[in-house]
Amino acid sequence: MRASRLIRMVLLLQTRGAMTGAELAAELEVSERTVSRDVLALSEAGVPVYADRGRSGGYRLVGGYRTRLTGIARGEAEALFLSGVPSALRDMGLADAASAARLKVSAALLPELRDAPRTAAQRFHLDAPGWWRAPEAAPRQLPALAEAVWDDRRVRVRYRRRGDDVERELEPYGLVLKAGVWYLAARVVDGGDRRVYRVDRVEGVTSGGRFERDEDFDLPAFWAERSAAFARSILRDEVVLRLTPAGRQSLRHVTDRVAAEEALAKAEPLPPGRGSAEPRRDARGAEDAGEAGRGGSAAARSAEDGDVRVVLAVESLDVAESQLRALGPECEVLEPPALRARFADAAHRMAALYGDRPRDAARPGDGV
Repeated sequence: MRASRLIRMVLLLQTRGAMTGAELAAELEVSERTVSRDVLALSEAGVPVYADRGRSGGYRLVGGYRTRLTGIARGEAEALFLSGVPSALRDMGLADAASAARLKVSAALLPELRDAPRTAAQRFHLDAPGWWRAPEAAPRQLPALAEAVWDDRRVRVRYRRRGDDVERELEPYGLVLKAGVWYLAARVVDGGDRRVYRVDRVEGVTSGGRFERDEDFDLPAFWAERSAAFARSILRDEVVLRLTPAGRQSLRHVTDRVAAEEALAKAEPLPPGRGSAEPRRDARGAEDAGEAGRGGSAAARSAEDGDVRVVLAVESLDVAESQLRALGPECEVLEPPALRARFADAAHRMAALYGDRPRDAARPGDGV
């Protein structure tokens, strides 16, 4: 433990030029007294560490001394490539390895390049979790699974599924962090196929022997295929819509993006009134709102606007109702009748709620 700390101290001084005792103590997570003892030990071992006295003093290496102890261990090198996601490294128990790797790389750089890591860190930052999600504690079994993934070791896990605990022997191939949730990609031993498991549902992990990894396995491609398949699997219902041009532009932002793209790719142009139970009316009850102001027939207006009919895959009618309400008058539900009736009822209630004037416009004696 102390030998590792002494090496870190030399690398820090080699990288930064000079550091105070307090700065070294903070970096090495020890006391300043321990720093003084370590400096003495380095001097006795032949490392030329010089101490400047005074308010602006500190420790430095004399005469451009450079150590050759910059070789990166395998675990450090692997962690280095994940160093852009510090919270993920902490969750997997790899923060120390990544820190050591960055320090060794910095120490090996030419003096004129020493500021490159700091410059990059000041300009680029990856924030993995999605918006409006409170940070969640890392799954308890994540470090053990991460270690098994690194070492290509089989694991026996206890997994919660639909309220029951099941046991599986797995060959862990990779970990994925998606919107703040960790997933494990693993092959079921004797089952042959690879599956995806939520790490926060893993209750216990027992490490086993090594397995021979399929070197052709592509984790990003596997995840893309499985996540797309999952998204399709939950879209069990269909709705038929009439969309204005504005509705077409907004559809992908309020519903499943892939489902919206597929629906729009098969969109059919609609003439005015086609597929509607009633012609669209303005607030005064006149058909084809805006027609008088712009001139032209309803057919001409529809051709100009480019309304289309789309068949959209949705998770359920309840979900579709909550999503499609965001489109307002840019979307008309044509089918199924049950969902169309919900929108008609909501429209009537909205009209009754807002009426002809704001509520605060009422005065005593108005009979309101």
